[in-house]
Amino acid sequence: MASMLAGCTPWPQEFVDRYWAAGHWRGNTLDNLLRGWALQYGPRTALVHGGARLSYANLNRRVDRMAAGFRLRGLRPGQRVVVQLPNVPEFVITVFALMRVGVIPVFCPLSHRASEVPELVRATQAVGYVAPSTYQGFDHTAMAADIAARWPFLRRVFTLDAPGESSPYGGLTTDPSGCQYSPLGSIDAAPEQALAQSAAQVAFFLLSGGTSGGAAAAPRLVPRTHDDYAYQARAAAELVSLTENDVYLAALPAGFNLTFGCPGIVGTLSAGGTVVLAEDLEPAECLAVIEQERVTVTSLVPAAARRWLDVLPTVEADVSSLRLLQIGGAPMDRATADRMGPEFGCRLQQVFGPAEGLLTLTRPADPDETVLTTQGRPLSPDDEVRIVGVDGKDVPDGEPGELLARGPYTLRGYYRAPEHNARSFTPDGYFRTGALARRTPDGNLVVTARP
Repeated sequence: MASMLAGCTPWPQEFVDRYWAAGHWRGNTLDNLLRGWALQYGPRTALVHGGARLSYANLNRRVDRMAAGFRLRGLRPGQRVVVQLPNVPEFVITVFALMRVGVIPVFCPLSHRASEVPELVRATQAVGYVAPSTYQGFDHTAMAADIAARWPFLRRVFTLDAPGESSPYGGLTTDPSGCQYSPLGSIDAAPEQALAQSAAQVAFFLLSGGTSGGAAAAPRLVPRTHDDYAYQARAAAELVSLTENDVYLAALPAGFNLTFGCPGIVGTLSAGGTVVLAEDLEPAECLAVIEQERVTVTSLVPAAARRWLDVLPTVEADVSSLRLLQIGGAPMDRATADRMGPEFGCRLQQVFGPAEGLLTLTRPADPDETVLTTQGRPLSPDDEVRIVGVDGKDVPDGEPGELLARGPYTLRGYYRAPEHNARSFTPDGYFRTGALARRTPDGNLVVTARP
């Protein structure tokens, strides 16, 4: 693991050996897995967005060409690029293309603005930024110009569309600070020979859900390696029996851990299924998409689930294709949980899945009471979970305490945050999730509060 990015905490060798021996880690990068999926599922539909459909073969071809284009623009292995895109095919293509070049995407929510994005660029020393030129009235290109003037290492801005007239550099390719602007669609070149990469390397950065906003708040960056994330997405896909007949609706932001890999986008692609990307979480639009694309699986936070439930009787949408509805991101009240299965006509699955790792899920075969009242059990047999009191000692089952975890896809340290890591991890490597939880007699976890 010595090859891991500087500033990241590796797993101790004994754990590396254990996870390899168990078959969790397999040494394949996410972008190389996509090559295999393209060979296996070539003509099948990988991505759907509105009227656009992209096959596995075409998705991989576009990733190849964009990766070559990024190399021509000077991006090099180990560099970081902030990606702030809506749920569009370009999000998936860009992320996999950057990984194929060895560049590390930094997932940034679209809701972040001038109080958060500059700090994220600074903390990662990002050399590039990918975003819409403008989106829902906000000028991302103008913000990027301000950041580039402030942080001279940011020298490449890639816009989802050509920069608009409202942008200060709408007609230019290079601004006075030397930052270059390019439409993302122009990043295209003949594919080159594949880059040999280690799956122990960081694949991308997620933002911790505990990261608070504000200019003074340093973002907590979660490094996810190819090995650990490929295992998480694959195991989650197996747990819910995803097949090539499944259609996953990415309604929550694609850069969320729940949406990207629990099993989400990556897990669905690994099974040969279809990912439908929805830019708008509005219930009526999403319910119509479920009918149109015969969506079988989707993921929501409790607040969105309540909105969908309230709208469902007023829209004439056939949602009978749904077989599984995942709920995560926050504790769900019992009243909402009780409504999910009967009103949507599908199985509910409760999920606890912070960006840092430790994925707990109810199982499809669990009793109704377990599904309605708990967040299930850890994904991996090698997930180690403790619930401790304020004294740091394990509490008996049934008593509340802080949830601690370590395992094959749970980080060992935030990026370049030694002081925070000293508080967030035990000396023997358990991550202090900050979540309050209790364990039921049958081994399921009830998460009562998240950080």
